Amino acid sequence: MAQTVMPFDLSKTVHFFKMTDTGGVQSVVVKDTYDKDQIRLVRRHLQHEAKAFERGDYADPMSLHGKSMPGLSELATHHQEIAVSYSELPLGAAITFEGRDRHLATAIHRWFGAQLSEHGSDARPE
Repeated sequence: MAQTVMPFDLSKTVHFFKMTDTGGVQSVVVKDTYDKDQIRLVRRHLQHEAKAFERGDYADPMSLHGKSMPGLSELATHHQEIAVSYSELPLGAAITFEGRDRHLATAIHRWFGAQLSEHGSDARPE
């Protein structure tokens, strides 16, 4: 299922989740510094996801993790109150989520925590 949502090779990447006071940063980096194809795929995917998240479209994470994933319904329902931004990293890309209040920051933290537990060895806290 992950292959239909994420076009890059999970075994060649690492997801990082950094919680901040206002939300968090999710980044995906490629393990092999010379794998330009994977870097391109990661960047294209995260750019697409950031645009979807800005619209409140969390269909991809819902298809991977289920609609009842912690924090996800709050993020989709209150997407207008969450600033979502995309940035490129030398070996991948990142999406930054900034909630306008503590409730939304907590929802982002809950969502990141659930992803950390479900992604397994390809995800790490930062």
